[in-house]
Amino acid sequence: MTTEAQTKQSLFTPFNVIAGLILILGAGLTVWRFGWGIGAVTNLDNNNPWGIWIGFDLLCGVALAAGGYVTSSAVYLFGMKKHHAAVRPAILTAFLGYLFVVVALQYDLGRPWRLPYPFAVSRGTTSMLFEVGLCVALYLTVLFLEFSPAALEFFGQKRLRKMIHKCTIALTVFGVVLSTLHQSSLGALYIIAPSKLHPLWYSSYLPTQFFVSSVAAGLSMVMLEGWLSHGSSTLHGKMSEEYLGQHDDLYYGFAKGASWVLMGYFFIKVIGIAADNEWHLLFTGWGEWFLFEVLGFVLLPSFLYAIGAREKNLKLIRWTALLTVLGIVLNRLNVSLIAFNYRLPSEMRYVPSWQEICVTLFVCTMLVVTFKFIASKTPIFYDHPDYKDEH
Repeated sequence: MTTEAQTKQSLFTPFNVIAGLILILGAGLTVWRFGWGIGAVTNLDNNNPWGIWIGFDLLCGVALAAGGYVTSSAVYLFGMKKHHAAVRPAILTAFLGYLFVVVALQYDLGRPWRLPYPFAVSRGTTSMLFEVGLCVALYLTVLFLEFSPAALEFFGQKRLRKMIHKCTIALTVFGVVLSTLHQSSLGALYIIAPSKLHPLWYSSYLPTQFFVSSVAAGLSMVMLEGWLSHGSSTLHGKMSEEYLGQHDDLYYGFAKGASWVLMGYFFIKVIGIAADNEWHLLFTGWGEWFLFEVLGFVLLPSFLYAIGAREKNLKLIRWTALLTVLGIVLNRLNVSLIAFNYRLPSEMRYVPSWQEICVTLFVCTMLVVTFKFIASKTPIFYDHPDYKDEH
């Protein structure tokens, strides 16, 4: 078979075909959304001004992109140098996660061109949303700088790359501070709505819960991203012996850490119930749903991670990482959509339109395609030979 024939065959893989169809549909919906307005494609109203584009694209996106600050701080601040090869994939995942959170936010804003207004025109410094927006904007800049050495190595910009590389520790510290602020602030947004959020999910500990769960989400996403990358023939061929050699130890170490974090998160959830004395609500229908989330997606993964780390069971750890990620998604959707406005009659409750769901799928597909493209072109899973001694 000729090289040209092999190239044509490789382009029409199941992934490329499905991704291509989603991107075409998403492009059409984008024209529909910005040509005919947000009301033409969503089921949002005055009772439900925030929908799946906030609940999933923003809240879940920010939580699942936490692997950047978790991994970089573990390696550069806590001395876990043996996991150094995992930093760049985690940083790239985080950078693209935050970047596409901002992209998704454009769809939700009635006037997306006014996104910079809070920083330049009408500075609402007493608003929690201002703090979230400022921290996300700053952290996205930090992630860009943390990722840039890989791009600069690819383009051969040695001098600029050296300058940014010297700032690694400072960028890592700044990133951790910013992440602590905005991860917790996203939970604090819902503290102002005690009458709308169900008492089992409403708690004065929401900021702490959001931050601690983001750590578990970050650790799990690093493992899940590694699992999926290994399954890609394109990316697996780019992985260095160093990265492959650190793979198993990374999973065992991160699984052990995630187990402790999830156990702490579980007790914070219990403390929240105890502090507000809401035990009686556990015996209601909402209580069953709450227990399903906490026991099935917090406590169970905590034990499974511990067993996987003790038994050196990579398969169990990988599936537990997926279970944990699904649990974080479920928690964020419970807080922002499912248990929000729970008093409204069913006919007034928000249900996302098919257009909203397809746009969300479109944004997620763009993220995956972009990650695959960048990781296959730049030194993400391997060290550039010209800078091997400087990593």
